[in-house]
Amino acid sequence: MSLTLAIPKGRLFEESIKLLKEKGILHADLEEGRKLLIKANGFNFLLVKPADVTVYVENGVADLGIVGYDVILEREPNLYTLLDLGIGFCKIVVAGRQESKEKYFKETYVKVATKYPRIARRFFSQKGIRSKIIYLSGSVELAPTIGLSDYILDIVQTGRTLKENKLIVIEEVTTSTARLVCNKASYRNKREEIMDFFNKLM
Repeated sequence: MSLTLAIPKGRLFEESIKLLKEKGILHADLEEGRKLLIKANGFNFLLVKPADVTVYVENGVADLGIVGYDVILEREPNLYTLLDLGIGFCKIVVAGRQESKEKYFKETYVKVATKYPRIARRFFSQKGIRSKIIYLSGSVELAPTIGLSDYILDIVQTGRTLKENKLIVIEEVTTSTARLVCNKASYRNKREEIMDFFNKLM
């Protein structure tokens, strides 16, 4: 039985392919192009949006997936997380304008724009701070500049985008790396193949 693996397009793609090659799972590069289903080395690879990896795995279309921990935290999918792959390191942070940093730590109510409403709600709730969460699917950094929100909660790699938009990191929420996730039924039905794949990554 061949395994189907969901691979995230975008920033994690190259690191994922490099890892799979290093571990001997792939012998040649996969290209991130228009082709979304690629057969290679006895595996089926689905090239999907990072936020959709857990959807494909949870619904059994893919047996395994490579996905950022940020997506797992936000989606809370019903699947198994098998391994921290140690790639795709980034941070989830609260950021804002320089002048709002001091005010932030005294706030009892915050207005936050984010692509991660569930993470944001949980984070501020645990701190005992009331929050208005404004969901945006992109260009989150614009929100404090135009007065849509006081702060943003977003993922940061180099911090360059924050700097370009005159924002600074105010508080770190958590760190995120890529994880290997597995469909629960596949884990039962294809256990031997999955454990073989898992062991190659160790």
